[in-house]
Amino acid sequence: MSSPLIVLVLMVGYSTSMGTRFLNVWVLMLLLVAVGCASSPVGIPETLESHLDKNLTFTDVLTSPESYKGRLILLGGEILKAKRLKEGTQVELLQLPLNKDQEPTTDLKQSQGRMFVLHPGSLDPATLTPGMLVTFVGEVSGSIIEKMDEVDYRYPTLTVKHWYIWSPATLDDRRGGPYFGVFGGMGIGGFGMGF
Repeated sequence: MSSPLIVLVLMVGYSTSMGTRFLNVWVLMLLLVAVGCASSPVGIPETLESHLDKNLTFTDVLTSPESYKGRLILLGGEILKAKRLKEGTQVELLQLPLNKDQEPTTDLKQSQGRMFVLHPGSLDPATLTPGMLVTFVGEVSGSIIEKMDEVDYRYPTLTVKHWYIWSPATLDDRRGGPYFGVFGGMGIGGFGMGF
């Protein structure tokens, strides 16, 4: 209720047409903020978002991947390795829980296992370096058994429908705690100050 009052006070001394333009810009800005807040932080298209099985967990898929074939799930993880196949690019991921911004946690102890993700595009494996974090919508396609060190491991397999790679700069900006720059800067929790 205070917003219209602020707009009216700011418009004192302006012509009617100028005040109308200012009000139109104000309304447009509010709409853009509202739309931005309502959309997915990783840009999941609405057509996929509405088909996501929000009750399905990675543990469910890990336990019985064949039971969930064709279901869409939102997952995140850390890239372990990638290789090109005829069907696309296969990425081995260490599953990591997502936070409220749909960003994977950096605490590897919270992982519940590994998975193979097939990206149908022809991505260069050199651009998918170990340690990169991703969030993706995947369609459960089953499982395959491969060696992990000397042990057989059943990897759930998923086909990527939407893919978001977190840039290292984004991750550094969001980490909490104090930090000190090489040339005298310092900060806490993503906010910093230079000297």
